[in-house]
Amino acid sequence: MTHAPDPGTAPTTADVEARLRAAGPAPAARPRVPTRAADGADVGFAVVGTDLGRVLLASGPDDALLACSFVPDDDAVERALRRLAAAVSPRVVEAPGRTAAAADQLAEYLAGDRRAFDVPVDLALATPFQRTVLGHLAGVGFGDRTTYGALARGLGRPTASRAVGAALGANPVCVVLPCHRVVASSGALTGYAGGLEAKRRLLDLEAARGDLHNP
Repeated sequence: MTHAPDPGTAPTTADVEARLRAAGPAPAARPRVPTRAADGADVGFAVVGTDLGRVLLASGPDDALLACSFVPDDDAVERALRRLAAAVSPRVVEAPGRTAAAADQLAEYLAGDRRAFDVPVDLALATPFQRTVLGHLAGVGFGDRTTYGALARGLGRPTASRAVGAALGANPVCVVLPCHRVVASSGALTGYAGGLEAKRRLLDLEAARGDLHNP
């Protein structure tokens, strides 16, 4: 499933980016999350079980996190590994030690013991436009929510809410980069890579912990 702020078939990210380029240059945005993956660099991965289902974690150069992806079945794992091999390095190896820090922080977050992640992130799997959108998630704190339209306005593209939804739907580092905090303008929960139930549980977890810390 992908983020879709409005019903109907959403355009692909490639379609949206082409339209935005035709519309002219975008105003300056916040600095983008850097891409550090280098040609020929090994990728280490692990599949971990969580309360939300199976998640594939992958790290690249300097052990920066390349992926935190929901993988409900073996086919999804295979697709994720093929994507990593094509975009980063053909040498993709199972190496739980490489992703141990991310796995620990994810477990702490889901247990309600962590409010933010401090593992380095590498958005080698994202397009330039996706990196810009995902970079703006830094302004949406734990327990907060924003809308696709608000993010689009923050980008200086007030009519690009569908483009923002498409970019968030392709987020390669779910949970760590909190696209689950973005909802429709009505407040309704729309598509999420891990499913709407996972999105609801993440938001409920943050709301509960936020209440405990802010009586």
